[in-house]
Amino acid sequence: MKKIIFLLCLCLFSSVVMAKTTVIYHTSDTHGFFYPKNGQGGFAVLSALLKQEKVPYLLLDSGDFAEGTIETKNSKGLKAVELMNAVGYQAATLGNHEFAYGDDALKKMLSQAKFSILAANFFEKNSFLYPKNVRPYQIFDVEGVKIAVIGLANRNPTKPSQHFVFAKPLDSLKKALDQKEVQEAHAVVVLAHDSLADDRPEKPFYMGEIGRKFAGQVHVVLGGHAHKVFQNEYVGKVLFVESGYHLKYVSKIEIETDDKTGRFVKAVSKFIPLYQNKLGKDPTIEKMAEELRETEVDEVLGLLQTTLSLKTQTKKHKDTPADNWVADLGREYAQTDIFVGNVGGVRVPLEAGAVTRRHVMDMFPFDDQVVRLQVDGRFLKSLVKNSLLPRNLLSFSGLTVEYKNKNGKVKNLKIYVNGKPVQNHKKYSLATNSYLARKRFDRVPEKQTLKEKTIRILIEEALRKGMVSAPSSGRIIEK
Repeated sequence: MKKIIFLLCLCLFSSVVMAKTTVIYHTSDTHGFFYPKNGQGGFAVLSALLKQEKVPYLLLDSGDFAEGTIETKNSKGLKAVELMNAVGYQAATLGNHEFAYGDDALKKMLSQAKFSILAANFFEKNSFLYPKNVRPYQIFDVEGVKIAVIGLANRNPTKPSQHFVFAKPLDSLKKALDQKEVQEAHAVVVLAHDSLADDRPEKPFYMGEIGRKFAGQVHVVLGGHAHKVFQNEYVGKVLFVESGYHLKYVSKIEIETDDKTGRFVKAVSKFIPLYQNKLGKDPTIEKMAEELRETEVDEVLGLLQTTLSLKTQTKKHKDTPADNWVADLGREYAQTDIFVGNVGGVRVPLEAGAVTRRHVMDMFPFDDQVVRLQVDGRFLKSLVKNSLLPRNLLSFSGLTVEYKNKNGKVKNLKIYVNGKPVQNHKKYSLATNSYLARKRFDRVPEKQTLKEKTIRILIEEALRKGMVSAPSSGRIIEK
């Protein structure tokens, strides 16, 4: 009996020593948030964590690092690249916000990145070749374990590109997977700036299709864009990970391979909040970040009576006070029946108390103007219906919505404009921001851009006028 137990223990021990673990750290949607906020986040804290890691690792980012704060805005993304170089990123893909400053600014960022820019679906417009400093994938050798990382850029840049084009992500992924050196890798990781949150049964999205179509060829998908958190989420036995936003968190992915055969065994993820009091700060990175800090934006503009939150106030409410407040400012300025904003345009809440220009820049970093136009009720119904699931995409002022979610489909949709049911053939005056005017209203004729004030100026003016309180939610209700 003792002999049998000994043999069993020996077998178990052998299985353990045969397994080899490779570590990947992942961030996404950092948006220029270089510094801790309320004791959490920032590159110095991330670097302190990485220095505690005892085994070699890869540090990867899923994009949207170039726009979101005054530091990234004034440097056209270059300060983000500088800090990512210093922290030691090995690769990143391109998010939609990397295009915010135009093609020339993007080229400069690409040229200064010491980490690889991976984007298998991103090409020069004229030659259809990969741009300089961009490659579709890279094989990383991590202590003998070959990790293939394939990049997929977001195809909807915030500013239209004149020099670059995008291919379909699944076609580009398949082309990369057909390469011999990718096939010989021990594990394959897809680094994408899109989210599994946008995948649903009645309307499959390419992120979910990676798991359904390429299981066995792809082992891990690292996503972003929706500012969501996914940990240990599996589709077709493929691990999907998303790591939140604004450098408040990092994901640690452990990939296990057979030490003898090199075959992939499994992958698991762990979500790590970047708490300064727990992890400390790397003094070198902290000093560098402080030297990059813009200092002319700390003037107090006004006071907030209550926090303008980006959280829904009840489970049934799908709108937030912060989004509603900005939409109200836009409608008042444009003097229209309705204002439509994009969820995600308002980046962070405004905390109660004194508000500075930096706070406003963090909340709304874009130079969007207000655009005025006319639509009929039929257009409004289509716009609203297509924005509600799988996650709400729009905010409204002057318009309220009620609906039911039946098996992932919008049912019993009711839309009211200033309290009255929308009428199909009635014309409504509508205002939106210049980003949405390009994306959602591109086919609507006779748009008028109000160039005098940007939305951020409207926010600053409202704060200067006096104490601001938050509007309630309940403009979008799932019954």
